[in-house]
Amino acid sequence: MKNIRVGIGYDVHRLADDQPFFLGGVKIPYHRGAVGHSDADTLIHAIIDSLLGAAGLGDIGQHFPDSDQAFKGIDSKVLLNITMDLIQNEEFNIGNVDCTICLEKPKIAGYIPAMQIVLAEIMKLDKSQVSIKATTTEGLGFAGKQEGISAYAVALLYKK
Repeated sequence: MKNIRVGIGYDVHRLADDQPFFLGGVKIPYHRGAVGHSDADTLIHAIIDSLLGAAGLGDIGQHFPDSDQAFKGIDSKVLLNITMDLIQNEEFNIGNVDCTICLEKPKIAGYIPAMQIVLAEIMKLDKSQVSIKATTTEGLGFAGKQEGISAYAVALLYKK
């Protein structure tokens, strides 16, 4: 069992008007978007944390701190590529990634297949190994009030 590892990731970003909205590496047309130091792709950030955690490599803030101007406005797909190099250097492969996005609006079900393709390509996985689900919070909390977005991700890693 030492060769199998599981990690969980969580990320949250505030939503604001007139911001681009990136989720799972896909730009979603909407009048609001997530605010952050990078492109604020909440889903990719949660995935990165799950991968780093499973590999025992810390968290996204250790590797890509928001105090570093090199990461200002960076495409989160670049951060995921760097993360892939880190876990591959530790001789891990990904078994699967399972994600849940909490968001009231916009409805994103139609974008999930594109997200799966983008993420599977970066992580060198089959699309079936990247599960993405979306849910609302039934109007409760910051997501329900459309003030923010959160995402959870679980990653299964195994040694080569």
